[in-house]
Amino acid sequence: MKKEIEIVRALAEQYNKEEYFTGDPIIFPKHFARLMQGKEGLPGMGGCPAGESACGAEARGLSGRKYTLQDVEIAAVVAAHLAWGRRDMIVRDCKRAFDEMGWEPYNYIMAGKYRDEDASLHRTIKWSEFAGICRRLKEFYSSSPSLEILTPDEMRVKIYGQKSDPKAANKKIHMLRRWMVRNDGIVDLGLWKSISPANLVIPLDVHVHRSALNLGVTARKGADIVTAGEITAFLRDAFPGDPCKGDFALFAYAATVREKG
Repeated sequence: MKKEIEIVRALAEQYNKEEYFTGDPIIFPKHFARLMQGKEGLPGMGGCPAGESACGAEARGLSGRKYTLQDVEIAAVVAAHLAWGRRDMIVRDCKRAFDEMGWEPYNYIMAGKYRDEDASLHRTIKWSEFAGICRRLKEFYSSSPSLEILTPDEMRVKIYGQKSDPKAANKKIHMLRRWMVRNDGIVDLGLWKSISPANLVIPLDVHVHRSALNLGVTARKGADIVTAGEITAFLRDAFPGDPCKGDFALFAYAATVREKG
């Protein structure tokens, strides 16, 4: 599959750039990662008007406190959970969630008072579902310092409150892990050090799956962990040691197919 490898390598180099992800849910954990590192937060966050440069105390955190890895992890959990549908709606509703948290994720989680109602937060996700995730995060952080120790299936059960399913693609969890593990210095954050980028699995959504089918990377129609594994194996050939760099290529390939169609 030399031709296909050349295609994804070229697309990954073209699209592994921050400019393509300014309206992507990764901006939320990235915002808190910047605060943790003593930098100004991203524009449009924590009460800063969208489009303006980072604005003083609000961008540095509403309380002025030092932000931690837990803030970043919680932001990643929430943003990944809401990451389905149109990106502008995802960003809008992530902001609603962080407004509820007062842009202090860890403090909000540990305080134990959550918005818990049947009203919609994002599409079919209700505030009550958000509250359940918050309760499980509080329970986890009461005895452990970082989500990094959890396997994907453990995160599925212990944080997102779903039944164990070894066959599930767990797209949002593998996307969260990509954000936290890959250290490209461009888009992803690289804050989790004990997991190798070589062991990451491609986050399998409908667009990535369609791209892989169109490229002939997989013939499997089911969007399960076996399909994700097949695609990841191909991407390991294209990007040795860093298969999830191919996520940028398959994202871009799906966009080019839509434009041509």
